[in-house]
Amino acid sequence: MSFSAIMHAQMMEPVKWTYRINDAGEIVFHATIESGWHLYDMNLPDDGPIPTAFNFEEIKGAELRGKVVTTSKIVSQYDNMFKMTIRWFDENPTFTQKLKITDKDNFLISGSIDYMACNDQSCVPGEEIFQFTAKDIPAKLIVAKDAEKITVSPETTAPTIPEEKEAAATDNLDLTAAESVPGTFAIADYWNPVISELQHFGDQASQSNKSWLFIFIVGFGGGLLALLTPCVWPIIPMTVSFFLKRAKTNRKKAISDALTYGCSIIVIYLLLGLIITAVFGASALNDLSTNALFNLLFFALLIVFAISFFGAFELVLPSSWTNKMDSKAESTTGLISIFFMAFTLVLVSFSCTGPIIGTLLVEAAGMGNIAGPAIGMFGFSLALAIPFALFALFPSWLQNLPKSGGWLNSVKVVLGFLELALALKFLSVADLAYGWGILDREVFLVIWIVLFILLGIYLLGKIKFAHDSDLPYVSVPRLFMSIISFAFAIYMIPGLWGAPLKAISAFSPPLYTQDFSLYHGEVRPQFYDFEEGMEYARKNNKPVMIDFTGYGCVNCREMEAAVWSDLRVKDIIDNDYVLISLYVDDKTKLNEPVEITEYDKTRKLKTIGDKWSYLQRYKFGANAQPFYVLLDNTGMPVAPAYAYDKNIDKYIQFLQNGIQQYKLKGER
Repeated sequence: MSFSAIMHAQMMEPVKWTYRINDAGEIVFHATIESGWHLYDMNLPDDGPIPTAFNFEEIKGAELRGKVVTTSKIVSQYDNMFKMTIRWFDENPTFTQKLKITDKDNFLISGSIDYMACNDQSCVPGEEIFQFTAKDIPAKLIVAKDAEKITVSPETTAPTIPEEKEAAATDNLDLTAAESVPGTFAIADYWNPVISELQHFGDQASQSNKSWLFIFIVGFGGGLLALLTPCVWPIIPMTVSFFLKRAKTNRKKAISDALTYGCSIIVIYLLLGLIITAVFGASALNDLSTNALFNLLFFALLIVFAISFFGAFELVLPSSWTNKMDSKAESTTGLISIFFMAFTLVLVSFSCTGPIIGTLLVEAAGMGNIAGPAIGMFGFSLALAIPFALFALFPSWLQNLPKSGGWLNSVKVVLGFLELALALKFLSVADLAYGWGILDREVFLVIWIVLFILLGIYLLGKIKFAHDSDLPYVSVPRLFMSIISFAFAIYMIPGLWGAPLKAISAFSPPLYTQDFSLYHGEVRPQFYDFEEGMEYARKNNKPVMIDFTGYGCVNCREMEAAVWSDLRVKDIIDNDYVLISLYVDDKTKLNEPVEITEYDKTRKLKTIGDKWSYLQRYKFGANAQPFYVLLDNTGMPVAPAYAYDKNIDKYIQFLQNGIQQYKLKGER
């Protein structure tokens, strides 16, 4: 045996590569990994193993669109060899790189793949050289240079709205050019509007009543919470004094003034919600709720308020504002004076109610509907107005109220802990939307566990802040509250190993952000790209389930935790559907902004989230999440759409109806 043959026999090749250009204009790299070996991911920490890297060294007659991506299963685990958490593939992964071919005759792409494969005993670095020429381009693929010669048709360009469907497709939507819909090659007909077809099935997806009720309840609860804050409590004597002066003899006038006072509070907060909606616009509210700057601002605001509540400093509005409003209320008469008194209440209490109002507005923003902030503010103001109207009507009740003092300081501290916990939700939304990776699920849970343990210790009197009074004994309410706080902290501990924790699923980051998890019952999407998923489903003859979701979508997380975690639901989705999850708040930039005309206004789609949000509005006539729709392999619906409803049996029926209709279509 020759020396070269011996050396070749000793060489290990645990990974073998194949590559091609598919009909959609993508380079597809496929790695076949020997049993017992694994291939490392493309994104790894410094000082770790060699990541898989695709190097394009020569490109002619084409342009790369974006970076190499993969939807293959990734394992994330702590590695003893490298002393860090790393990610790898232990099943044969596929990677794709999108192309725009501009000159078929001169087409040439060459480069290399750098990688490392390891098993339990050793690691093997490798390099794979690849090259594509004109003969590797599929005949069906439309080259950009040739597309100008092709007559516009639904098979080669973005869809236009037929005249008979124009009224059904989101009011005044207008697509005037082929490039109006991004990411469409020969499969652009997947974008054809199906709004009337969904309406034909019936409106099962309507969630406005449920969402409005939810927002109202959240707002009302926020108003009740605001009543306990130390900024609101001192307004009660001011209110009583004001109305005692006005109606000492006329009982009928006292009732009228009290009702006017309550209505004024409601009107002020209602106007606040409507002004915010008018400034930002209904369609922009959902974008605002996942905007990094907006969420970071609220994160910082809640941190500052929490520090203030812990006694580091006092946050108050300028006294000149409140004094001026108070004197205005005293000097004027009639309805105007009562309105100024209500405005004084809003100003004085804002340092405590501001974070509650801000949180409420962010929650309402997720509806993407002009009524959301108004309904939330109505619920909040109603809860706040009722007690003050009653105190204005019955001033003698003041004598029966507990005096402010140490207990109000305790309320402030408890609110401080809660605001610290809630602040992490805002940071998490920005972190997920922009892919920073600084607040994974286990980090989030660890901080929450520590916060609620400290809260329990504080309630038992073992932690004392500068403005706290001495606690000679633990009252029964404090004891029960501490028990609840400790129990909640213990409840979250299994989440560090992947337990779903359904009770907080709406607040914590999703399970896929967790580096180490013993739980494998979550439903994972097969695709995060609409066209790719549709093509895969067509080739494999399976129905499609589109999941319009968002990183900051609270109801989406609740549906995933409460409904998708059911084994019957998981089995149907995993085995009978191709699940495509489209995040409407994904802030990843598109390769090129895409200009569209919608509602007589021209705007640009700049991010992947913009693209999927536009798809939801244009194709399905909806803009709220979660939104689930079942499609056949031509992009047509096979069942009514489904929205936020945690009834598991109803959801199973929704999935089974889609399968049945898909099969009936195939038999025709």
